[in-house]
Amino acid sequence: MVTFRHPFLYGALLWLLVAGPVAAEETLLDEATRAQRAQAELQARIDAADDEARERLRELRELEAETRRLAARNAELEPRVEQRAESLSRREAALDSLTSTRQALPSLTEGLEARLARWIEHDLPFLVEERRARLASLGDPALPEVERLERLLAAWRAELDYGRELDAWRGYLTRDETRREVDYLRLGRIGLYYLTPDGRGGGVWLADENRWRPLDDDERSEVRKGLRIARDQRAPALLELPVSQPLTSPGNQEERS
Repeated sequence: MVTFRHPFLYGALLWLLVAGPVAAEETLLDEATRAQRAQAELQARIDAADDEARERLRELRELEAETRRLAARNAELEPRVEQRAESLSRREAALDSLTSTRQALPSLTEGLEARLARWIEHDLPFLVEERRARLASLGDPALPEVERLERLLAAWRAELDYGRELDAWRGYLTRDETRREVDYLRLGRIGLYYLTPDGRGGGVWLADENRWRPLDDDERSEVRKGLRIARDQRAPALLELPVSQPLTSPGNQEERS
């Protein structure tokens, strides 16, 4: 058995036996504390990262929803945009041709007026003063070009409507310097007739001979029937009457107009 007799060696040995385990425990405690602190810091960073990720995810979902709304809105507006584009294209084309149209308008209206005047003068002689007055109103120098064109087109429409009408009116007829009141009957532009109030006289206008031809008893009876139809005094019926205009081909009609 070994016995330590030296006091210093004995004290050192005693310190190692007592202080050594204490120091080791403190070292382990410090390391555990540092590990806990590091773990807490790491968990805090992880929590912060999770919060940031959740915020980014929320923003991403909002952006996706906004993208879907914009896509739906674009799909809704696309047809309207296409219609607007087509409308703008048409307006641009109209503006491009506006200058040439304005330049051609005076000659166009003059040509239409000349044709209308020839038509009235060579047509059946009905409502002549009214039709000439309508044509004369176009010659007002103070009339704006646009209004002049509108009146000209209205006059043409009125003339075209005459060809589809069955009309009757009372007016005056002058023949052999004698002026008397008669009843007129017009069947479009194919027949113009008159009948005296007593029914004993009547005539049909012959356009190719520019004169009235007397009607016989049967023809006057037909004119009387036509007058009653035109005045809504009887139901429509077939009329057997001579025509005023000679039968011509479309080509001859075009030459006359």
